[in-house]
Amino acid sequence: MTPKTELSRDEAVTAPTSLALWSAEDLVAGFATGDFTPEDATRAALAQIEAHDGAVNAIVLRDDDTALAMAAQSTARWRAGEPLGPVDGVPMTIKDILLTRDWPTLRGSNLIDEAGPWDADAPAVARLRAAGTVFLGKNTTPEFAWKGVTDSLRHGATGNPWGAGLTGGGSSGGAATAVGLGMGTWSVGTDGGGSVRIPASFTGTVALKPTFGRVPLFPASPYGTLAHAGPMARTVRDTALLLDVIAQPDSRDWAALDVVSGSHLEGIEDGVAGLRIAFSPTLGYGNNDPEVDAAVREAAQVLARLGADVEEIDPDIPDCVDAFHTLWFTGAAKVVEAFGEGALERIDPRLRQAIEDFGQGASASDYLDATGVRMDLGVRMGAFHEDYDLLVTPTMPVAAFPVGQDAPDGWPSTLWTSWTPYTYPFNMTQQPALSVPCGLTADRRPIGLQIVGPRHADALTLRAARAYERATEWHRAVPTLLS
Repeated sequence: MTPKTELSRDEAVTAPTSLALWSAEDLVAGFATGDFTPEDATRAALAQIEAHDGAVNAIVLRDDDTALAMAAQSTARWRAGEPLGPVDGVPMTIKDILLTRDWPTLRGSNLIDEAGPWDADAPAVARLRAAGTVFLGKNTTPEFAWKGVTDSLRHGATGNPWGAGLTGGGSSGGAATAVGLGMGTWSVGTDGGGSVRIPASFTGTVALKPTFGRVPLFPASPYGTLAHAGPMARTVRDTALLLDVIAQPDSRDWAALDVVSGSHLEGIEDGVAGLRIAFSPTLGYGNNDPEVDAAVREAAQVLARLGADVEEIDPDIPDCVDAFHTLWFTGAAKVVEAFGEGALERIDPRLRQAIEDFGQGASASDYLDATGVRMDLGVRMGAFHEDYDLLVTPTMPVAAFPVGQDAPDGWPSTLWTSWTPYTYPFNMTQQPALSVPCGLTADRRPIGLQIVGPRHADALTLRAARAYERATEWHRAVPTLLS
């Protein structure tokens, strides 16, 4: 089938009627003028949850009373002319991996006792609470965020705004699906190997894995320095605005970077003219669905038409999947080990198999060898970015496949890394990487374009994504469940 190259009128929305589908920037502008209130926006988001979550299972905890109380407090601040900041009153959800005070954080696992205590916020959650955002609830995740689709023994499987029978991706699949359906304006996810970008690609939303340490984490991830937290939204500008809020230092994260001066929105409209952009359709080792390949090639041409110097070239990097497996699954093994004897028998059997295959038998020497591969990869990408400002690739080689499966139909392996070859390398190198919608398959499943920047070039990555978004209409496409 031939992918769509442009949207027809009935596939685009330029002025959504429900506040649930407005951008954070537009909501805040309305709060400031008094055209509507945070309470209005929160009720609209809760109505979307009521209408759609039964079909997609993106929310594991919904707390209307807390949400409406937070919204009422925000409304009072706006009426008094004393908002807490530029996102006060924006309704949102939080991935159920991040600690949230007074709410259980179950991480998709039957091993965790709901009783708690739950007396702390993760750093990003604390920043959002202090900024006055409205917490609607928490999002689904696979057990311990271990894979690229979202299902768990505890909470079941999560669908997609473009079809309840399609996977929303993972591990931040609940967050991406909620955002895509207006069940909260934005969300915060985690990404240890693609976990915000995979679901963004599958759901037609935007997500950024920032430079490692840009968004602090606490407690420290068992996946170590592979793990990032990042913003998920429907537009690039909202993604940048959310990053401004959550990219604040926290003493509990020893690896947190210093605060960035200014806003990530500064210069975001400056375009890509004159930038040196490398386009690699496969990183030299992947294999794409033809519709994906066509869509990302057209996206590269859009960037060229906007004035970038785009060259098709593969970076000189090998597939680092074996080293990634060692680092990832030794972390997963330590997570489960902490729950004591018999824990392996109570988890997702596919996670258990992966731990037994890759995690339990790894030696210290194996771990150090994998770290060496990672260091070499970082050196290679550092040298690559001396010649190229940015790298663009497909986010995923395929579009969303049926919900409840671990891999696309007919795929040679069910292990999630086998069908996510373009995401995990940049957790190894800790570079910023963003997914932005760049097309639809002929049967209306979203396709994502990945934009990768050098370490610390989060603002440049967002700027390029915004230039592409501004020149196209894919972010305006209406998901099937909202049509």
